[in-house]
Amino acid sequence: MSALRNHDSASASLRFAETQSPNTTKAESHGPRFASQLQRWSAWVEGLAGFESRGIRRVAPEERHAPSLSNHVQVFLLWLSANLSLNNLGAGLLGPLLLGLGFRDAAVCAVSGAFFGSLSTAYMCTWGPQSGNRTMVALRFFMGYWPAKIPCLLNIILMIGYCTIDAIIAGQVLSAVSGGGMSIAVGVVVISAVCWVIATFGMYPFQIYERYAWLPQVIVLSILIGCAGPYFDTAAPNTVFGAQLAAARLTYFSLCSYVPNSWAAAAADFYVYYPEKTSRRSIFCLTLAGLWTAFSLVYLVAIGLATGIAHRPAWAEANAVSAGALIVAAFAPLQGFGKACAVVMSLGVIANSVPGTYSSSLGCQTLGRYGKMVPRWIWSCILVLIQLVLGLAGRQNLFAIYSNFVALMGYWIEFMVCICLEEQLIFHRNRGWDWAQWENKKYLPQGWAALLGFLVGWVGAVLGMSQAWYVGSLSKLASGADLGMWIGFAMTMLTFAPLRYLELRFVGR
Repeated sequence: MSALRNHDSASASLRFAETQSPNTTKAESHGPRFASQLQRWSAWVEGLAGFESRGIRRVAPEERHAPSLSNHVQVFLLWLSANLSLNNLGAGLLGPLLLGLGFRDAAVCAVSGAFFGSLSTAYMCTWGPQSGNRTMVALRFFMGYWPAKIPCLLNIILMIGYCTIDAIIAGQVLSAVSGGGMSIAVGVVVISAVCWVIATFGMYPFQIYERYAWLPQVIVLSILIGCAGPYFDTAAPNTVFGAQLAAARLTYFSLCSYVPNSWAAAAADFYVYYPEKTSRRSIFCLTLAGLWTAFSLVYLVAIGLATGIAHRPAWAEANAVSAGALIVAAFAPLQGFGKACAVVMSLGVIANSVPGTYSSSLGCQTLGRYGKMVPRWIWSCILVLIQLVLGLAGRQNLFAIYSNFVALMGYWIEFMVCICLEEQLIFHRNRGWDWAQWENKKYLPQGWAALLGFLVGWVGAVLGMSQAWYVGSLSKLASGADLGMWIGFAMTMLTFAPLRYLELRFVGR
């Protein structure tokens, strides 16, 4: 406990220092007049409210936290809290309900898919302490200043999408708990408002919240398993066979990897204050453990609920209304206490929404000069408003949103990670980077190889994807399996390395 108290004290000191520091460098002050006025007004608000003022500016080694055990514990707890979340039940339900997998096959695919997807996020996490740069800023050293803007924009869309799903499913639960007396829209507004407060204030309250948010979720998930577990059909058989079964297994494995994998584009954002010499192996392993533990538990509960629907008419009726109503129905044997547990579970999505909103606000600053002029907390306000509007508009179509959006947005993360791995292992094996050059276009790669490799990966994804609105030609040859991530990754891997070699030879960087 003393380590945690020391960490809190250090974090509080850092927060005070951040609110006293300028939001931009001198080079950034030569913008339009409105920008300087905005900065003065923002400085007043930040000083008044104690918001985190730092945006995407690199955290120099002398500004970092002192090494501590609590820092390492926080790595595990952040990912555990953020992903012991109701919204991740959606991916778990798809195996038995949409793809026809039995309990055993779905469980194996889900747990192994969660492990595979967590690897890329764990890898990208390690760049936070080493570089002191946010994920999309660090990506400039691998892809170049201009090409890195494409993943940055996609990440903003991705995080907004996940936060929208969070708000919708929480709204569904709150509506079901009230017996329909509260509309889903009210729940969407409540979740968006709480997310806005925490994400807007910045890193200090965000890290404190994530440190403890996992505990109530573990408790209510355990209660859910206790009251609904006897109705899980662990002997449920597959309803597809032969080539269709193989395709369903691969598709579900991929789908369950997309969600933990999607954090890779934001992973380093939360560790820029860690010491530069922090063990990369520790960050990797703790991130992997936190993600895999959270996703495995949530996926298995979701699979159990999905297999129980066939034998529980009340669950089937609730699932026809919404996934949130299914959760409430599963708690029904506990009556009023069960409803209270469902409310606690619905509020758990806040821990998932906050890091996404925080990261996407940094992405808006990374997109360009004018985006950087707008303070991070203002971007948070704008993004939460967008999430609120989307949540209200799509609140009746969560299942369709989840089954199409998650897979589609999961493809490009692997292309990005592939480029980072090859750049590090092949072209920077024995030399590092000067991370202070994060804005120096003459130091950063030209980016032609990364751009072409990334786009070629998308060609492979289109050929191999299997979505409700489009099935690629290669997917059709594989009985409809979703091969988008695999083919896209392979094509990026095979094209980036030779193109990067040519770029270094003829361009020099």
